[in-house]
Amino acid sequence: MFLDVLRRRNPRLVEAAIALHQAGKIPANTYVIDLDAVEANSRTISTEADRLDLKAFAMTKQMGRNADFCGAIMRGGIGASVNVDMECARATRRAGMAIGHLGHLVQIPRAEADAAASFAPAYWTVFNDEKASEAAGATASLGRVQSMLARIQTPGDTFYRGHEGGFDATEVTAVADRIDAMDGGRFAGITTFPALLFDQASRKVVPTGNLATLHAAAEALARAGRANIEINAPGTNSSMVLKAVADAGATQIEPGHGLTGTTPLHAVEDLPELPAVVYVSEISHYHGGEAFCFGGGLYIDPVFPDYEVRAIVSREPTAAESALRTVEIPPPAAIDYYGMIDASSGRRPAVGDSVVFGFRPQAFVTRAYTCGVSDVASGSPKAGTIHDAFGRPADWPL
Repeated sequence: MFLDVLRRRNPRLVEAAIALHQAGKIPANTYVIDLDAVEANSRTISTEADRLDLKAFAMTKQMGRNADFCGAIMRGGIGASVNVDMECARATRRAGMAIGHLGHLVQIPRAEADAAASFAPAYWTVFNDEKASEAAGATASLGRVQSMLARIQTPGDTFYRGHEGGFDATEVTAVADRIDAMDGGRFAGITTFPALLFDQASRKVVPTGNLATLHAAAEALARAGRANIEINAPGTNSSMVLKAVADAGATQIEPGHGLTGTTPLHAVEDLPELPAVVYVSEISHYHGGEAFCFGGGLYIDPVFPDYEVRAIVSREPTAAESALRTVEIPPPAAIDYYGMIDASSGRRPAVGDSVVFGFRPQAFVTRAYTCGVSDVASGSPKAGTIHDAFGRPADWPL
């Protein structure tokens, strides 16, 4: 879905990925990240967030919490991370980012509460009294008070299956009072996910009912005398949607795919953020009329209906139409050992040829490598450290 956009708006990244792979600088099964584009994208988002008085926390899981990726985000003006789990927090902390938000989407397991508290997150989201008590207790033992966000929900709110949970939004004032009464706890505000979603029919980003739930809860808190409430409203955050969430009362946003120009809206409109990531493989072998390429990172975030997957297959750096091939990838229920490339027409791909995909990734759920690349636009790209999907330097090359 994003390969056509990449070929048009950032073809040098496609060419750089092929050149570095053929030179042995990056292995197959690697997400290659244009660090200069990420820095520029981060600056675009942070500048707009500052203009609208929004706190911005960067989501890094989609790029495997790669440390060079985190560094580019920080150079662009976003210094704190939102962490989907404790591995995320550990990785972004190693990379030098402040821990801006923890506990959302994934709650902190009881045995890790002390470790989470030691990271001193600016905000810690809780879904129930038990988790709030664990967060408060772990923080109190360190002599601090933890600012908490209550995840709220009401019937009719939108959730991805497996993301459900949160306090009853109609009880938010009582929830705030209970958190404030905990030693080590302070009620800071409310959150949900997703507050915005891409609508396939209109090809626009639209608010979900969750945003109205936040607004109603904020009004109830105001009537109860609570001022300066934080309203965290993540979901498809890019520079073009920030005014809408600010106008709805939000105070915090959490760009993720906006940093790599891979939100759904980026696939259908040219937004200020440039596409900044490709996935690189190579031809392994043939079977019948198909060329097989290595997998490992062929997880395409399913925000669009099924579509024809294509890739650039070449040994020479190119983003040309003539190098495009149709690729079949295994269904999500299967392990992606290989992708299968149609080699029935045109130049026969050779074993060892580079295969470059452009899609919306979630590197942290794969077994792929990640690698930040600088100076892409110059035509003399430089590969950074190869990381694994958990944001740790990989043992490559041995």
